[in-house]
Amino acid sequence: MKKIEVLIYSRSGCHLCDVAEAKLNELRATLDFKIEKQLIDGDLALEREYGEKVPVILINGTPHDYWRVNPERFTKAILEIKASQ
Repeated sequence: MKKIEVLIYSRSGCHLCDVAEAKLNELRATLDFKIEKQLIDGDLALEREYGEKVPVILINGTPHDYWRVNPERFTKAILEIKASQ
């Protein structure tokens, strides 16, 4: 089974990003996925696409949530991926 990869697009000094990352770290304890955080500061393409939506949460490269993490929705998405692997 391939480990699920969660990417957080973030900005420097983003309070909502910090809250989202903390929530994902809590969920990771029971759902077993990998988290990576990438700052979009200075990346014009990412700033144009996601600048007003950070944090942006991607699961296996697909955008899942913007602005905050909905724990129930996130958990359901991870469990569905695991069930299909």
